[in-house]
Amino acid sequence: MFPHLADLLISDVGSDDSTVVIEAAVAAESARCPRCKTDSARVHSRYRRRLTDAAVAGRPVVVRLSVRRFFCPNTGCAAQTFAEQVEGVTRTRSRRTDQLTSMLAAIGSALAGRAGTRLARLLGLPTSRDTLLRLLRGLPDPPIGPITVLGVDDFAIRRGQRYATVLLDMATHRPIDVLAGRDADPLSAWLSAHPQIEVITRDRAGAYAEGARRGAPQAVHCADRWHLWHNLGQAVEKTVVAHRECLAAAVAENQTVTVSEATPAAPASRTESVPGPDDGHVRLREHARERFDAVRRLHAEGKGLRTIAAELGIDRKTARRYVAAASPNDVIAAATTRVMLLDEFVAHLLTRWNAGCTDIPALTSELRRLGYRGSERTVYRFLQPYRTGRKPARPVVVKPVVPKIRTVVGWIMRDPDNLPADDAGKLTRILDACPELAAVRRHVGAFAVMMRDRRGDRLPDWIDCVRADDLPALHSFTTGVEHDLTAVTAGLTLPFSNGPTEGAVTRIKALKRQMYGRAGLDLLRKRVLHPN
Repeated sequence: MFPHLADLLISDVGSDDSTVVIEAAVAAESARCPRCKTDSARVHSRYRRRLTDAAVAGRPVVVRLSVRRFFCPNTGCAAQTFAEQVEGVTRTRSRRTDQLTSMLAAIGSALAGRAGTRLARLLGLPTSRDTLLRLLRGLPDPPIGPITVLGVDDFAIRRGQRYATVLLDMATHRPIDVLAGRDADPLSAWLSAHPQIEVITRDRAGAYAEGARRGAPQAVHCADRWHLWHNLGQAVEKTVVAHRECLAAAVAENQTVTVSEATPAAPASRTESVPGPDDGHVRLREHARERFDAVRRLHAEGKGLRTIAAELGIDRKTARRYVAAASPNDVIAAATTRVMLLDEFVAHLLTRWNAGCTDIPALTSELRRLGYRGSERTVYRFLQPYRTGRKPARPVVVKPVVPKIRTVVGWIMRDPDNLPADDAGKLTRILDACPELAAVRRHVGAFAVMMRDRRGDRLPDWIDCVRADDLPALHSFTTGVEHDLTAVTAGLTLPFSNGPTEGAVTRIKALKRQMYGRAGLDLLRKRVLHPN
């Protein structure tokens, strides 16, 4: 019933209220001094210890253990007497058995404080949250062992203020250490203490590149392919923004749709001319130019982003976008190409309204089945003028919807074999109208093949081909690649990926949410290194 107490002589098992009480004594005739390791059979005295043990059937267990104190026979030992300990059961000054201590530490590692306390109480192991956290913090770090491939990534302790670095053994996908900060020095010091590392997978952060170069000059740096593809997508998006006027080529010529005459349930001739995506943005463009001039003027005076944002009443990130933009059109591109959520559903909506369906929730449900993603309130505001009969009697002119910038970027970045025929046709018309975007599509396809086939040796030729075209955003991407060319080439050649490290970061974020942000890095580190 109590296999972990096999080294004890159990004299009685009873109960006291709801607690199981075990009377026991140590079976061994002698004990070993913990300091000089000398055996002794000369008893000095006896006393009783009260140890809490693992629960039985949900009932707490208490072991009343009779313990002897021995004289140490070694005259040169600093300890004249010592108390006997039972290996695997007791330890000095502990009021719990080793089994119970291990169970509580595991609960603390899985659930931390309050949640762990609630679970322990249900299991018949009543304890406090401070005890669980103390046991968790007292856990020794797991042995690291030999590592040949190391994954490195950062995560936020407090976003925008404090960060940390997680190190992963890529062979076992197990976190082996967590470093404070995301600078080069902590990583360099850690790597210097582990010279057996042969490959380091990382993102393209400059601090990690520098720390890895200093701490592990013998290791091969392997840039993560997902980050490379993501950075390429950002360059493609900037190029599409610069050539957004060409996106209108993806749609057919405007078609006039005449809505059927109104039924008695609605005023007659409920039709309107739907504005195209370029209408109504005159004031937006003027406002953007005024703000662009103001931001650039203050920035030229030497003022920082926070000061500029405070003076103009805008967000600091907005100020940063205006400072980085070459023209106001680069900042407002997304806004001016954004289409109304209802634009592509206007013909269906007015047809149903004139057919007598005036139930806004029902109309919204129909639109959502067709792909509408807006709110019911938007549909209500659109139809409100028709309820009062203020709209003029004109045919509905539904202009084709210009694809969004991110939609076009998705078409360019996607495998052509997996692109739907309708989207492929729109992309073909865009590329026929814009040679620059056609060149981007060729370069993206070549990079995808190079990444899929692990042909990093083709990277210099690919960079030369990109430089031959007038694509500033892709030129910036290739410049960044050249600064870390060895790691990028290895990332496009070797089978290693930083994906497992990204997965570890995702788990760390879940632990942070569970801890409600009230714990420090020391506790989070223990939970990361002792997964359950």
